[in-house]
Formats: sequence, C-alpha cells, structure tokens
Amino acid sequence: MFHMFVLFCLCFCRLIGVFAAETNEIQSVSVMEGDSVTLNTDVTEIHEDDDILWKYGAEKSLIAKISIETRVFSTYDDVPDGRFRDRLKLDNQTGSLTITNTRTEHTGVYKVEIRGMKLTIKTFSVSVYGELRIFVSSFTNLQVKLNPQHL
Repeated sequence: MFHMFVLFCLCFCRLIGVFAAETNEIQSVSVMEGDSVTLNTDVTEIHEDDDILWKYGAEKSLIAKISIETRVFSTYDDVPDGRFRDRLKLDNQTGSLTITNTRTEHTGVYKVEIRGMKLTIKTFSVSVYGELRIFVSSFTNLQVKLNPQHL
C-alpha cells in the first residue's frame, strides 16, 4: 500500500510539473527593415528532456523546433506565404531564434514554448519598421528620409 502511495505522489508531482507554466509578459521588440533580430529564450543550456517550439502569428504556425532527445533541430521556413524562407536561424545551445534580413511582413507575435521539467512560455511582439521616404517636388527633386523611430 505504501509503495502505491509513493508511486501516486511521484506521478502527481510529475503532472503538476507538466501543467505548471511559467509565463512572462509580452516583450516588445523593434527592428529596422533589413536588420536581424534575435528572440532570446533566456535559457543558458538546453537539457536532454527539453523540447523548444517556436510559433508565429494568430495561426500559431510552427516555425522552429528543438528536441535533444529525438535529435530534432529544425526551422520550418515553409509557412504558406514563404515569408521566412532562408531567414530563420536557431542557436543550438540556447534555443534562441534569429530572423535575418527582416521585412515588414515579419511583424507579429512570436511565442516560444520550452517544455521540460516545467513549461515556460515567452511571447514577443516584433515590429519591423520600413524606411519612410517622402518626395518633395519643386524646382529640384529633393528626397528626404525619415526614421520612424524618431517621429
């Protein structure tokens, strides 16, 4: 009877670990079009039993996955509109995601789920700003570039 009680307690504790989640508030990140942006997991080392899933947008499209146990280390840049093609890089030690050569269509919500002994979820709101150009026409053509971050 005692052994069954211990087994029950161990299983129950494991279930609590699965359902307990550490969530952080949404982190806002701004980047200029053409630059790279890294979304940090704040993990220093990926553990054997960790699974890391990166998702994008309201549809929560899977864009990257790491599973040490099953030896999966992949980016899925083939979302239907191809916006991430050849632009996603995963850090194999931290699970952080870098988007290179950003475009305005990369603006949106990114979510990382780190599943291991506990579930950690981080959410990023990424804004990619393009260059704003205004053409003034008078006696000469004058091109003025405004940086949206300084408006």
